[in-house]
Amino acid sequence: MTADLHVEVDGDGPALLLLHGFTGSTATMWPLGRTLTDRRRVLAVDLPGHGRTGLLEPRDHRFEATLAALVRILDQRDIEETDVLGYSMGGRLALGLAVRHPDRIRSTVLVGSTAGYPSDAERAARRRSDSALADDLLERGLEWFVDHWMALPLFESQQRLGDRALADARSLRLANDPEGLVASLLGSGTGAQPSFWGELEAVRGPVLLVVGDEDSRYRRLAFRLASSLSMAAIEVIPEAGHAAHLENLPAVAAAVLGFFDQVDGP
Repeated sequence: MTADLHVEVDGDGPALLLLHGFTGSTATMWPLGRTLTDRRRVLAVDLPGHGRTGLLEPRDHRFEATLAALVRILDQRDIEETDVLGYSMGGRLALGLAVRHPDRIRSTVLVGSTAGYPSDAERAARRRSDSALADDLLERGLEWFVDHWMALPLFESQQRLGDRALADARSLRLANDPEGLVASLLGSGTGAQPSFWGELEAVRGPVLLVVGDEDSRYRRLAFRLASSLSMAAIEVIPEAGHAAHLENLPAVAAAVLGFFDQVDGP
């Protein structure tokens, strides 16, 4: 039996799964989600190891098990087809749903995400790196880990948000279970997930790739993804880095709503 995940629902219209990034929760995605509730019935999910879902059995933290748990959310609510929007780790899961369950995914929005590492060697190296980081988290504690994570160059552009917003973000991350984060890192990290680069032709619906202008690595990945998908558009968000939905919420919300205009049609 697949474990149940914590889900929060708001809004009216077609269903939209909303998936956060690593160390996040539903709370970190609702600022964007609330801008979409006039057009979508938003189902914000706490992924395994995070938020109110918390620590599960080890098998339930695996990438494929998480995909199965997300499909179960749809089945429990008699949702035949949904849009899905994911950020970073949530984006990798969103793409996994579009590849593995194309009949259930109407459209996909990926914010700062990737199809995984293309080679076995890269995945193995990332698994070793994530394992070492997990050991550090357990040894040094959650506060050290959150401060380390927020100080990564990938998130440097978030300094524009100001001290108060950064303190709030830190508090939200500290609300997570450290053992849950370890299980997520080892079970669904980039090194643990399958590579989808060779399976992108399975994606049926349109895809919007949202990326911050200052996020050079993921901007390159977005263009690579777009070249491999049959129906993909890229939206580069100004004055934003990796977490574009936090750093320039109005621009991301406008891009997503414009995309839904096309998905919904006349």
